Amino acid sequence: MKDLLDTLGRAAAPLKAPLFHSEGATFSVTTLLVLLAALLALFWLSGMLRRWILAGRIGMGSADEGVRYAVGSIVRYVVIVLGLLAILEGLGVRLDAITVVAGALGVGIGFGLQHVTSNFVSGLVLLVERPIKVGDRIEVNGVNGDVVKIAPRATTIVTNDNIAMIVPNSSFITSTVVNWSYSDRNVRISVPVGVSYRSDLEVTKAVLLEVAREHPGVLADPAPDVVCDGFGDSAINLILRVWTATFTTRPLMLRSDLNFAITRAFREKSIEIPYPQRELHMKSGSLSAGT
Repeated sequence: MKDLLDTLGRAAAPLKAPLFHSEGATFSVTTLLVLLAALLALFWLSGMLRRWILAGRIGMGSADEGVRYAVGSIVRYVVIVLGLLAILEGLGVRLDAITVVAGALGVGIGFGLQHVTSNFVSGLVLLVERPIKVGDRIEVNGVNGDVVKIAPRATTIVTNDNIAMIVPNSSFITSTVVNWSYSDRNVRISVPVGVSYRSDLEVTKAVLLEVAREHPGVLADPAPDVVCDGFGDSAINLILRVWTATFTTRPLMLRSDLNFAITRAFREKSIEIPYPQRELHMKSGSLSAGT
């Protein structure tokens, strides 16, 4: 048995031989393997904590998904940073030297990676202040869709065409962002309608309200309404305004459904949607040809 242990000790000796020295710590193959295992365990633990928080297993079952996502992401970053410091301390690496190196890297980052740093800091601001959260319907820089992921560098938005748009986090800090579901999912959709000057406006209004109330995607409270937007060259301009919670991400489909229903209802009630009209006045006279 002793011979076997001696043989194993001699075989493992090369793994313990110093490879290099760094900041007061000696690194060998064994040390690097331990470092690799510790890093894998650290990232696994941080990811597991984040998944537990998202699932509501750690005291956040009553919080909404956006809050759990933000807290889970912040906890993961904190665990990774503290874990890295603890691992390096355990290996004997002097943290004061790391502070100096980090300061030098900070200068390099400030000049060479300023956009990456800006996006990372903006990502932390988004997670803390939560002007947007996972599940929100937003519009930024012409991109309209649902937020599905807020990462440290960029946010993923999926459009109605099922296209994932990767938007840098700094865009949400420096640009105007339209959040359709900031407080709730209820949004108001406006449907413009033009009717002939010969139409009875009260009857037309009643027909429009009936069409709105019959659509399953239109909320009864707040109730739909009709406003007169003015008098055009060929038509009286009305606007049917409805509230919806189910078509927040598909406003075009709701407008389309209402337009089809309005067309059918107007034909049944003989309400005219006029064509553009122009009146031409001809003056009689004579032209003399020059000689």
